Parts: sequence; structure tokens; C-alpha cells
Amino acid sequence: MRRRPAPTVRPLGPSAPRRRPSTPSSADLSRRLAAVRLGQDTLSLHPLTDPAANEALAAYDRDVKDAFDRIVPVLKRLSALQHEDDFVERAQAVARAELGYNLPEMILEKAWVSQLDMRSLFAWCVFETYEQTSERFFRDDPLGGQPGSPAAEAFDGFLLSCGFHLLDVTPCADGRLAHAIAFALRLPFSSVRRRPHAGALFDVENTVNRWVKTEHRRYREGVPNPAHADTRYLKVVLYHFSSRDPSHEGCAAHGSDDALAASCGRQRLMEFQQAVENSFCCGASVDLLLLGIDTDTDTIRIHVPGMDGSTRLDHWLDAATVYEATRHLAPEEARERIPALVEAAAASAPDPGMVRLIARLLEHNISQIDYVRRYHDGHYADAGHAERFIGVGIGFKEIHLRNLTYFAYMDTVEEGAPDMDVGVKIFKGLNVSRGLPVPVVIRFDYNGKVPGARDRAVRHARRVQEAIQNRYPDLFSQGLLHALLTVRDQERHAPAEAVGSTLSLAPAGGH
Repeated sequence: MRRRPAPTVRPLGPSAPRRRPSTPSSADLSRRLAAVRLGQDTLSLHPLTDPAANEALAAYDRDVKDAFDRIVPVLKRLSALQHEDDFVERAQAVARAELGYNLPEMILEKAWVSQLDMRSLFAWCVFETYEQTSERFFRDDPLGGQPGSPAAEAFDGFLLSCGFHLLDVTPCADGRLAHAIAFALRLPFSSVRRRPHAGALFDVENTVNRWVKTEHRRYREGVPNPAHADTRYLKVVLYHFSSRDPSHEGCAAHGSDDALAASCGRQRLMEFQQAVENSFCCGASVDLLLLGIDTDTDTIRIHVPGMDGSTRLDHWLDAATVYEATRHLAPEEARERIPALVEAAAASAPDPGMVRLIARLLEHNISQIDYVRRYHDGHYADAGHAERFIGVGIGFKEIHLRNLTYFAYMDTVEEGAPDMDVGVKIFKGLNVSRGLPVPVVIRFDYNGKVPGARDRAVRHARRVQEAIQNRYPDLFSQGLLHALLTVRDQERHAPAEAVGSTLSLAPAGGH
């Protein structure tokens, strides 16, 4: 089994994204020109772009975000009605018409005594909308990527044909990358193991444990293929940067330093590989891939590795370059041209299977480039944070939309305190500054095949809720932080189950 070069760069410790200034500063000229170029000629599409998929994704993104964004306007209307004699009936009629659900009457009925409790009502609506989003995702498969779907079956087969039995991707926890799998890379969500971390700095020990489980399943069950098959586990890190304001809107975990983000990502990948090789015999190893993404345009860059495992930090293949090099070709000609570009960009002689996979990722990203051009005028208007709630814990398979959720993946609040603190800081600017609470959805998935697993997940969620309340007592006492507790059986294609909340409502309230 080939051995890779020893790591040479030590990464910084993990930290979460911080709130970023909204005013852009001067940026690198070449990046600005690239962003402008991708925003031009928005009526023409690349020959490999899938316009039907783009339209469907845009509709899904719009529907979900609009459901969250309608909450505040509706509550403003209710505020003007709260002292009317028939307030409860009128409020429910407005809610059903605009939000699609009834509001908790316990809150509405108190309006005549005192002011309507807008903070609790806002949090309740956010949680209800999240639950409906989760239910729709698992019921309707809006992304067409659930287990057993044609897209998932096709990609799983393609991945094996490239020589990889599992694709494990770690993007940064920043909400601007939450859509990376389903939108930017256009991969079926069930075909990818995704676990975001601040700065894309994943936990090496936990990842080794997941590798062990994967290889053990191949040995015991032959899933996704037998252990003797000549395929590899592929670990991917996806860091991010900004073409419009690189000094401020890049990854805050790395000080908006693109080179540092890339080097830390490569270092963490190599530490994982070294851990596997040092801990297991018989030539055990993994393959590695380093990607970057421009959060303004969703254009990816790929540091194409050599077959010997080498990866160059100062050299990559940019999807914008591929787009321009193939935009005037016929579809099949463009598809044949991309692998040649990949091979030319490799750090050394590349693995043919890796070339095929990277070419597919670039082809998929071409559709996303046109998506951003068509539906966002070439770059996203929300360059910074615009998340609707904080997701805490482990899970959230149904979240695949940009700037919908700030992720704080953790087992305990103590362990994930830096991520959680940053999320709360972000929402102090987004919500608390307007008198609205910080909505937190706590989530722990469990294995339904394991006796007692659900009860343990519920207890885990309650411990995290208590720890959050203790960490932010001022916000909680003022009604400026509320949490919804959820669990989900990861062995079933089913939505999250609400098991508790910090909201003091009668059982009929739903939370």
C-alpha cells in the first residue's frame, strides 16, 4: 500500500465562525474579475448545465426559506390586532392563511391581559416550521436523494466504479456551506457521510472510529461491497473562501486566510490517514481529497491529488476555469475535455478513478454556477450570516439549504462551547438586537436497532438543554433563548421527533 508524505503544517485549534462585518473591503482583483465573469451573460447556459434541476432546487430553497421568513410579518400583523375582541379567531385565520398552521391558543388567549408574548410565539413558529420542513424532507424527498432513489443508486455504483466504497465529507459548519452536498456538488445526500465542523477541522479519533465501523460492515455484511474488493475510503475536507470580500467573509476559524484554511484542512486529512495507517495492519489506509468553495458564487476549487498522495496547496483546478474552457463545446465534447483538465492539474500522476470522480464533481458544479447566475445574479446577496436557527447536537440529515442553519455539532455543551458561543453571538446580531429570541434546535440521532437507544438520546438532549440554559442564563431568563428537543432514528427514513421544549405551553401547543 502506498504511503503518503508526512504532514508538514500544524493547524490551528478548531474554532467556530465568528460574526463578520457586512461592509466589504478591497479584494484581490483576480477574484473580483472571476466573480464578475460568472455573473455576466446570465441568459446563456453551459451545455452541461441541468436547467430543470436548477429550477427544482431554486423552488425548494425558496419555499423553505419563505416559510421561515413569513413568521415576522405575520407576528407584526397580530401585534396590531391583539386587543380586538375577536383576536384569537382572527389571529388563527391569519396564521392558517399565511403560515399554514394554527398558533398555540395558550399564548393568544393571554393577549387581553398583557402584551402578546411575541418572543415565545416567534420561537414556537420557528420550531413548528422546522418540524414541517423535516417532515416534508423525509416524506416527499424534494432533493431526490433518499436511500434507494435512482440518483442514489446510480451515484453509489459510479463511486464504486471509481474505486471508492465510501465518500466522507467534512465541510465547515458555517451555514453558507450547508447546501454544499446537494447543491454545490449535486450529490445524493444519502450517498455521502456528512459531518460539518468549524473550520472543517474534523475530530480525527471519531473519524477513525467511523472508518472502523465502515470496514467492519464490509467484512461482516459485504456492504457496500466485500472487504476484499480493491476500493478505498475517501475522506474529503471542504474549506471555504470569499471572492467578493476575502479579507472579511472567508472562514473566520482561519481568520479569513484562504491559504491557512487549505493547509489546516490538508493537515487534518493527513493526520487521519496517518492514524489509520499507524493503528491497523495489512496496509490499511484511506484516500484524501481537499476542496475549496467560494461562498459568494458556489464555485469549487479542487486540489487534485497524485496517486502517491501528494496534494499541492498552491495549485488547484477551479470550476470557473473548467466552465470557460468547455462552455462553447457540445455536451459530450465538454464531458470528454474535463478529465484532461483534471489530469493536467494533478500534483503528480493521478489515480484514474480519482480523475473520474473529480471530473464528475466539476460537471455537477457547472450546473451550480449557472444556478447562482440565474437565481442570484452571479453571487449571493447575503454574503454573511443570515441563518434562521442554530442546530445543536448530531444529525440534521434534512438540512441542505444555504444559510438556513448554523451548525454546532457536539456531544456536550462543554465540548462544543466555542461553536455554541459563536452561534449565540451571531444570533444576538440577527435576532436579539430586534427583541427576538435565539431559536435552538437540539438534535440527537440514535440507532433504533439498539435497545434503549431512543431513551438515551432523549436524556442526552435534555442534558444539553440544561447546559445551554446554564451557560446563557440571562438570555433564557428574558425569553431571548428557546430550545426545541428532537431525536431521530437514523435507521429509518423518517422525520425528527420533538420530545421537549423550553416553551411553557399546554400539551396541545405541540412543543
